Formats: sequence, structure tokens, C-alpha cells
Amino acid sequence: MTSSRHLTAAFAAAVFTTVAAMSAGQASAQRFETEKHTLNVETFADGLEHPWGLAFLSDGRVLVSERPGRIRLVETDGSLSAPLEGAPPTRSFGQGGMLDIALDPDFAETSRVFITYAHVEGGEAGTAVWRARLITEGTPRLEDGKTIFRMNKLTSKGQHFGSRIVFAPDKTMWVTVGERGQGERAQDASDHAGSVLRMDRDGNAPAGNPFVGKEGDDLIWSIGHRNPQGAAFNPWMKALWTVEHGARGGDEINMPQAGLNYGWPVISYGTHYSGFKIGEGTEKPGMEQPLYYWDPSIAPSGMEFYTGDAFAGWKGDVFLGALKYQLLVRLTLDGGRIMAEERMLEELGERIRAVKQGPDGNLYLLTDSPDGRILKISPAE
Repeated sequence: MTSSRHLTAAFAAAVFTTVAAMSAGQASAQRFETEKHTLNVETFADGLEHPWGLAFLSDGRVLVSERPGRIRLVETDGSLSAPLEGAPPTRSFGQGGMLDIALDPDFAETSRVFITYAHVEGGEAGTAVWRARLITEGTPRLEDGKTIFRMNKLTSKGQHFGSRIVFAPDKTMWVTVGERGQGERAQDASDHAGSVLRMDRDGNAPAGNPFVGKEGDDLIWSIGHRNPQGAAFNPWMKALWTVEHGARGGDEINMPQAGLNYGWPVISYGTHYSGFKIGEGTEKPGMEQPLYYWDPSIAPSGMEFYTGDAFAGWKGDVFLGALKYQLLVRLTLDGGRIMAEERMLEELGERIRAVKQGPDGNLYLLTDSPDGRILKISPAE
């Protein structure tokens, strides 16, 4: 006969096990209230060192870059592959290293991926673009890799590599490049620093680039940018949007147009870190105004326009990660006008490096830390 004491102990053990399991589940998914939706935020994958860029395959697997110099394939259960062989040779160089990654628009036929990285020679570096084929049979790897673009001037500076890749409907690609901490370079149309570039998938200048046949570099699309670490194609306006770091204030969203000058370091809505005035003020003839700016700076990074169905109240909005303020920003739009801003997920205390919409319509974030994660944001049941 079992004593009541043993029954009580067994019952207590069962309750403890149930509570522990519930606690583990709650730890893996946090709930957040926002203006339009209640969110579940859970870890999709972890164990990443300063992840920087991600790209979804059609089957839900994810390619992710780690800034110290690795590319990994993440399975749908969140498990990581070993670092892929055939990635571009790079190393962490200040803010540089392995940076953005994007699939060829014809990936189903070509299996090609494009990667931006810090090309390092001796003690100098600059932003570069690598093209390779992704092989997923057997051990995942990259093959036939080659550099298709390299900045035309390297420097020992360790900051401001820019480095987002965005494909246009005509399958050309824009690549954002920071001014490498040398602001005056952003006003030189023959220097890749501080510019948005437009190139074909072989790294050549397409017809219609504004400086082809004129004074300036054939690949340059626009100039006067500081450090554009976020970029995305606005599907409603059919235009590229970028977001870039200001100095002390003056983070900007721009819609770069061919041949135009976006002002850095002549005009800005921020100040130098010393507190001194930047350039000539906030406007000057011949230089473009931003669509939106922040003062103080939030240190924006990845950008994504939301087109999915999982979050009905967010359709048509644009999302940005913030590094300094450690949050996710949602902006509501009316055509090309930004009407309102919502700040979310501050309680996570995570530097948000990238934002992507997944094939399932959920949002995925990269957290920039030595033990970085891919976070999945889904509607709460």
C-alpha cells in the first residue's frame, strides 16, 4: 500500500516538472504588446558571433553571415551548419568583416549568392562584393567564388563599410558603401566611399548609371552618404530606400536617385561627436533633404518593407533595427511620407542588426552580440 506521504511527494514532483516545463517554454517565447499586434518573440537560432546579414531560401532555411568571417546555413529547426567552405577571405577589421548576403533573383536557376565583405590587404581594407554558387547537397559549401567588385581606395580606417545589397526589378543590384570615416570622400563622385553603387551581377556598370561617360565613377548611383547600413526596395514606390548613421544625431532615411548628392559632410541634422557643427548647416542648394531623420541618433541598421499577411496591421509599413537604442522601429507611410513611428522590443536589450520578412510572413531579426541570435517575431495566438 502506498502511503499518503509518497503520493504527496509524487504529486509535488509532477507539479514541479510541469512548472519547470512551462517556465522553459515561457523563456523561449516572450510576449510583447504593440500598437497593432501582440507579438511572440522567440529564438529561432543562437550561437552566432556578431551575425550581420541573412537571406531565406525558399524551403525556409537561412543563410547568415557572421562578421568575424563565416557564412552558415541554418536549418528549419534552428541548427547551424559548420562554416561554409568557399566564403570570401576576410577578417574582422574594426566594423568590417563578413557583412551582407543576398540571393540572386534567379537563384532557382543559378544557385548564386552575393556577399559583401571587408577586403583586407595588409593593414588596409575596403568594401567588396563576392559572388559564388551555394551547394546544399552533402556538406553545404560555396563554389566558384570570385570578387566582382572592390572599392577603388583602401584605407586603414576601421569604420563605416556600409554594405547592404538590394536587387532591383531589372536584376541589377545596389550596394551601399560607407565613407570609411573620411567624410570628404563622400563628395567625390570618382571615389566609391560614401556612395550608393549600382552594378550588374558581373560587377559592371549598367546603362543608365548617372556618371557613365561623365566625370565620376561609372558604378556610382548617388553620393554624399555617411554610413548606410540599411537598404530595401520600396515595392509601392518602385524605388530604393536607404537608412544611414549620422554622427551625434542626424541618422537619415533617403530615397537615393541617380546622380544626386545627399549632403554628407556638408549638411546634416546632427553634430560632430565633439558637439561642434557639421559643415554648413542642414540644407544647401544642390543637396537633397532626407525623407526622415533622428536626433538623437538611434544608430539604425537593417531595413525591411513589410508585404506579408501574418501581420495585417503592419502591411505597407517599414521596419528598421537600431543598435544604440536596442530596439525595433516601425514607420507608417503615406506614399513617400513617413507619418508615424513606433518603437518596440526595447525590453529585449538587444542591438538589432538586420530585419527580414520570412517566407512565412513573420519577421526575423539578427542580434549583434558575441552570442548573437536569430529572433522570430510572430503574432500571438
